[in-house]
Amino acid sequence: MKIKVIVTLKNGVLDPQGKAIQQTLNGMGHNNVNEIRQGKYFEVEINEKDEKKAKLKVEEMCKQLLANLVIEDYKIV
Repeated sequence: MKIKVIVTLKNGVLDPQGKAIQQTLNGMGHNNVNEIRQGKYFEVEINEKDEKKAKLKVEEMCKQLLANLVIEDYKIV
């Protein structure tokens, strides 16, 4: 079973990479971009048939390694 995870910086956490991307896009003429926040995307292929159990295991992975809970939020989709 494939479980997808999106990890993003929490609101209020500075995002220098997102800011650099925004400035580059503005320099390329995309002046209507107000803000870009970068994040991470994971596809976890897990050996589990029960979706609820699979998502619980992936949530544990997020808490242990995939997301830095001090500065990041995660969403299992």
